[in-house]
Amino acid sequence: MNAPLAHSLKRPQLLISVSTVLEAKIALEEGADIIDLKNPATGALGALPLDDIKAIVAFIKNQPLAHGRLCSATLGDLPMLPEQLLPPLEQVMAGGVDIIKIGFFACEDYQACLNAVKPYAQAGHQLVAVLLAETAYDDGLIAAIGQAGFIGVMLDTEIKNGLSLFDCCSLEQLNHVAQQVLAQGLLLGLAGSLRECHVAAAKKLQPHYIGFRGGVCRDHQRQSSLDAEKIKVIRKLL
Repeated sequence: MNAPLAHSLKRPQLLISVSTVLEAKIALEEGADIIDLKNPATGALGALPLDDIKAIVAFIKNQPLAHGRLCSATLGDLPMLPEQLLPPLEQVMAGGVDIIKIGFFACEDYQACLNAVKPYAQAGHQLVAVLLAETAYDDGLIAAIGQAGFIGVMLDTEIKNGLSLFDCCSLEQLNHVAQQVLAQGLLLGLAGSLRECHVAAAKKLQPHYIGFRGGVCRDHQRQSSLDAEKIKVIRKLL
């Protein structure tokens, strides 16, 4: 795969998180631009086993509908320590996804991790930093993320209790971070228990893509199965 995520778009791209081949099929059929591989049962950024990642990627590659679509995958809810990040990073890389998402969980100093993953970014692997609404970050972090070679930043929530990104942060706070990301020339993604009712507000922040899981599942429960009709509605709103 290894296709680039576009910077210039007429609309935000739609990211749908899936955990099985069947869910990937539903997401593709309903027009998802990015199929995000994640295990909702094991955390905010729960990782799938490598065999599952490979199976979903292989399925997507063989679908005519998948032309121009991208795959991303998460590393899991991991502490920000190079020795704990690099083995899962290399494992997910072996799965053949286009984009790898790394959660920036609470930490006193992120620079060691940025230094550790920079060679992978320089080698052409597309990394996205996931910043969490519940964590306070230094103002210089986004610039440091860009200097480490990440292609983008995604804003998400760590605690999955039904509260959305817009419940955890004010529009002013989100806009401040969004403008920092865009000023660095990085791609901007939004997620965090988003639903149909959040699409209009999310679009005002000018993201390159918007991610959904619980908001497109049955009964809005992120560990339930995907609901094709919910994806269809959000796709139209984008």
